Amino acid sequence: MATIENDTATRLLDAILAHVPFDGWSQTAFEAAISDTDISPAVARGLFPRGAVDMAAAFHRRGDDAMARALKERDLSAMRFRDKVALAVRLRLEAVEDKEAVRRGMTLFARPPHSAEGARLVWNTADRIWTALGDNSDDINWYTKRATLSGVYSATVLYWLGDDSPDHRATWEFLDRRIDDVMQIEKLKAQIRKTPGLGQMMKGTETALSRLASPKAAHGDLPGGWSLKRSPR
Repeated sequence: MATIENDTATRLLDAILAHVPFDGWSQTAFEAAISDTDISPAVARGLFPRGAVDMAAAFHRRGDDAMARALKERDLSAMRFRDKVALAVRLRLEAVEDKEAVRRGMTLFARPPHSAEGARLVWNTADRIWTALGDNSDDINWYTKRATLSGVYSATVLYWLGDDSPDHRATWEFLDRRIDDVMQIEKLKAQIRKTPGLGQMMKGTETALSRLASPKAAHGDLPGGWSLKRSPR
């Protein structure tokens, strides 16, 4: 798989963006990018074996990289954590140079042959955000944080694609509402923990799930694992 740092891959990716609004992430756009750059088709296929599909994935990852760099340059010390998450999502969207490339990418990755990869790309975006913000969870919380943020991010992207308000003000307001919704869920969970009966049930479930390890904490090549350590009583 090509990396964005690769000079030739970057040239191809820059070139295809001029054709994606008209032809989508397609074979036609891929061949046009090759023609525009005078790069050998064999070299292009070596960098992007699946053609435009791999280029669409690379375009998404390039946005993740730009977001991570922009976030690293910000002073987050005085911000509430929910505001840090909102900023990260906003920076991720502001890293996009062409909405139509994103729209066409969503169409591509909504198709059954590529839907799993599309979900994985969004998950990886959420993971990049949590990692950049210093998340060090190594249990079920590793998964729930990324699953929740994946939902927030996906909904915000859909809203952003149709937003024509000045400076995308409506999108950022929408994003704040979604994050507030998540915070309300966390408050509800805290209240349930204090409720007799329900609190005990929830505690038992959380105790069992706490043994699920994050990929970085798990052993072997599986994406996660099950800890054998006993939970404190």
